[in-house]
Amino acid sequence: MKFGETFKEYLHGDQEWFLDKVSHVEYKRLKKVLKSCRRCKALHEGNSTIEQTDGEQQQNPTFSRFCQCQPCPVCDQMFFTELMREATDIAGCFSSRVRHLLHLHVPRGMQRYVLRLRQCFKNDQQALVEEGLMLIEYITMNAIAIRKILKKYDKVHSSANGKNFKSKLRAEHLELLQSPWLIELGALSLNFKGSDDGEAFIQFSGSFSCNLDEMEPVMTLMLPHSIKLEYNLKCAICLEIVFNPYALSCGHLFCKSCACSAASVMIFQGLKASSPDSKCPICREAGVYANAVHMLELDLLIKKRHKDYWKERAIAERAEMVKQSKEYWESQTKYVVGY
Repeated sequence: MKFGETFKEYLHGDQEWFLDKVSHVEYKRLKKVLKSCRRCKALHEGNSTIEQTDGEQQQNPTFSRFCQCQPCPVCDQMFFTELMREATDIAGCFSSRVRHLLHLHVPRGMQRYVLRLRQCFKNDQQALVEEGLMLIEYITMNAIAIRKILKKYDKVHSSANGKNFKSKLRAEHLELLQSPWLIELGALSLNFKGSDDGEAFIQFSGSFSCNLDEMEPVMTLMLPHSIKLEYNLKCAICLEIVFNPYALSCGHLFCKSCACSAASVMIFQGLKASSPDSKCPICREAGVYANAVHMLELDLLIKKRHKDYWKERAIAERAEMVKQSKEYWESQTKYVVGY
């Protein structure tokens, strides 16, 4: 079955009630734009030149009314603008939905007590798992749709504009399958796998694995349509398994203490206190700390799988934070008092 038919079935399947409320790739409509370009291309190839009496050739003036192969004004104005808007909406919808889902599993503050009271009367675990499965399929299908339609664009226009557009999505942190929230969703599934209700969540967690014992700690996600993603869980600064991990806007993972050190802020201040000029130690992109994502589910997974390591790092981080706090307030006191 062609992907267009598969995507159509997905849009009108069991999740239609959910997809009507969220954004998705308008695959059929974008494909129609490419079909019109293909017809113009065929017309151009058949009528682009006419032979004159003196043996010279001139370009067919009627072609100026049609889109050209490279560049293509129709696609440049409609195709990429529409696709960028859809990718932005999909990424925003996915992150907000996953964030809400994770708050139900790892509640904080007063929400923790409210949910515990609610669980006395109703078990939301199964509903949480079903929504997780739905979000995984949602992000996967839309990512495939974007990849397919860009590949078709390059084929129709004999260009690399589609490939360049993928690079633009990556530069603007809209690469759907590189979202840190997908890592959190994978960690959530693995945390369920280790729970007492493991049998009920095999469907959710069976396609995910995490190996923290090797020299290169890796989380592997097997998504629908045979998509395999691997995420390295080693901090590039301390070269250990990430502890209290944060994902920067550029997508790179670091321990909180390592990220704070790279951003020249103290641990107790947090990454939001970093300067907009602070750069990622790996890709050197600036301004990636302010909107860093705290990977709570991944931290919980490491805590469960590597208890001794997690405890050792927690003690070390707390000691360093106390030391930094003491030095900071001593320096502030000296500054105010004058000695």
